[in-house]
Amino acid sequence: MTQRTPTLLYIDDDDALARLVDRGLTRRGYKVVHAASGEEGLERIRNAAVQGCIDVVALDQYMPGLDGLDTLEQIMAIPDAPPVVFVTASQDSSIAVTALKAGAADYLVKDVKGDFIPLLHVAAEGALRQAELQRAREEAEAEIHASRDRYAALAAERELLLREVNHRVGNSLQIIASLLHLQASSAAQDEVKAALTNAMGRVAAVAQVHRRLYTSQDLKSVMLNQYLDSLLEDLRRSAEGNRMSRLTVRAEPIEIDPDRAVAVGIIVNELVMNAVKYAYPDGAGPIHVELTSKGEDLVLSITDDGVGDAVKADPRSTGMGQRIVAAMASKLDATVERDPNHSGTRIILRFRRTPEAPGKANTAAAG
Repeated sequence: MTQRTPTLLYIDDDDALARLVDRGLTRRGYKVVHAASGEEGLERIRNAAVQGCIDVVALDQYMPGLDGLDTLEQIMAIPDAPPVVFVTASQDSSIAVTALKAGAADYLVKDVKGDFIPLLHVAAEGALRQAELQRAREEAEAEIHASRDRYAALAAERELLLREVNHRVGNSLQIIASLLHLQASSAAQDEVKAALTNAMGRVAAVAQVHRRLYTSQDLKSVMLNQYLDSLLEDLRRSAEGNRMSRLTVRAEPIEIDPDRAVAVGIIVNELVMNAVKYAYPDGAGPIHVELTSKGEDLVLSITDDGVGDAVKADPRSTGMGQRIVAAMASKLDATVERDPNHSGTRIILRFRRTPEAPGKANTAAAG
């Protein structure tokens, strides 16, 4: 591919010097266009903005009409203006400083014999390289901004889709829980009624997480205190009815990821339902759910003031609730213990706010 000859616009009222510049730079591979005044130079640059044929400008300071600094100021106001090398016979350094501050790419002192032309060639080459780098930087920045905009649009679309998914999943699970509730209400056998009620509570615990994610500003976490409030409100309205009248919850505002929130909700559901069934054989009694934090550790307790160890084993029990609690506790990597000093039953779970990294856990185990 043939490289295009760069065009230099030389703005100077000295025709003889302009011819020297033309000869000198033409030998060095440039096409030189001459303008005898600042006004003419500006007109050529404005026309070139459409035609695209001025690559670099050499601008003299002292000219009739518009001087070099005034012309430079107007050139800089033209969109996509070519780079400017400021040329003057003056040795006054303040002119150089003013020109560079106004936007000139370079500055050099000329002489009437044209000895400065090799320096002008070097300055023009440097100005072209600088302009090319600037264009490349602007294009890269524009691509970065466009990429950020595309990423932000994709992230917003993804968040919207996740909210919609959580909304639909939550609704579907709530429908399933309602169907289980209806089935439990019409069941004739107590064992079937209890099994369906338990299943309904487990489904409702998961549905609550999805409802929370749908309404939350953050799709990556769930506020456990709000989640537990809603979950226990669902339990109060469950098939056990008036036996839930003394169910209380006290939880600190703790954020946790959705998967771990599901595990916490299912554990709370199982232990609360277990307390409802067995803690108070003669009626209802208080059941307390408490969640506190100790640094990165969370402590969850479910407490009743019922019969405690004196409870008789139910021959119809399948042990499903205990297996579910054990499975969810394993998912949380939690310790589960019974408080031996409590007269009723207090089950305490301790687990990390966030999952421990596998490598860290292995290192701790090895030590």
